[in-house]
Amino acid sequence: MRGRILVLLLFPAVFSSVDSFEPFTTTVVVTAGALLGRKIYNYFQETCNDDWLHFNATGLQVDLERKLFGQHIASRVVVKALTGFMNNKNPKKPLVLSLHGWTGTGKNFVSQLMANNIFRRGMESGFVHQFVATAHFPHASQINTYKAQLQEWVRGNVSICGRSMFIFDEMDKMHPGLIDSIKPFLDYYDNLDGVSYRQATFVFLSNAGGESITRVVLDFWKAGRDREEIQLKDLERAMSLEVFNNKNSGFWHTSLIDKNLIDFFVPFLPLEYRHVRMCALAEMEAQKMNLDEDMANEVAKDMIYSPKEERVFSVKGCKTIASKLEYYR
Repeated sequence: MRGRILVLLLFPAVFSSVDSFEPFTTTVVVTAGALLGRKIYNYFQETCNDDWLHFNATGLQVDLERKLFGQHIASRVVVKALTGFMNNKNPKKPLVLSLHGWTGTGKNFVSQLMANNIFRRGMESGFVHQFVATAHFPHASQINTYKAQLQEWVRGNVSICGRSMFIFDEMDKMHPGLIDSIKPFLDYYDNLDGVSYRQATFVFLSNAGGESITRVVLDFWKAGRDREEIQLKDLERAMSLEVFNNKNSGFWHTSLIDKNLIDFFVPFLPLEYRHVRMCALAEMEAQKMNLDEDMANEVAKDMIYSPKEERVFSVKGCKTIASKLEYYR
């Protein structure tokens, strides 16, 4: 409808004198006007096509290299997984990533970078859908209602755009059993009731698994080994088992893990002093402040570190950097 209105506004003369044209000429002029109107409509109105949706693998890699600190495993896994999936014209199932680690280590940030490099409007896109467990599913007594709603939300949005992205935050606070309601949409089906979910992306964010990740990183630190030596295989199994067996997690005994529907468990390592300092400098740059090395050091020193004896890892990661900078300004 909006496209037709634009055409009428752009071509009033054409439509006021359309009766004077021969039938063939009339068809050509009206069609040209409609096409132009549709192009203008698509320019301003987000649609599920290449005008608004185009994966930038190079952009994602550069963003991760320049803006994410201390996460060599997560960066590599996310770039490879997303690039392979987006370049596959006929994937067998949706891409399902589960990001795990302490707060402030970059899980939310990475999901935003993914969206920014797939959709022109990034997180503001109408095809990116974010659910926060404590906000959208607060009451355990309503779990059956939430299951039905969640299925309808996913089904309805994928029907509109097959490349939809769904981000589930605070999975460690989600009611056990709720996420299983979308298990059929993540499985190896060509379509369900005429809807194909194979090009959609599902991203789960959770603090669960952080303990097993920290143990491995601390062991490497105590042995004097570089954290960059840690590989995905050193973490993935222990992390997935911790999540699966955690009764207070939304992944507790979930069929998503039991049926191997999560493509990658992505570990986010706890951040050290040097990473917090880099976060402070990056935040200064983002706020267009003069880069102040002394201030970055002060901000990093002001964070709380654990374990108590070693004081190696920032308890809050980089989460409170912006507010700390305001204090030291």
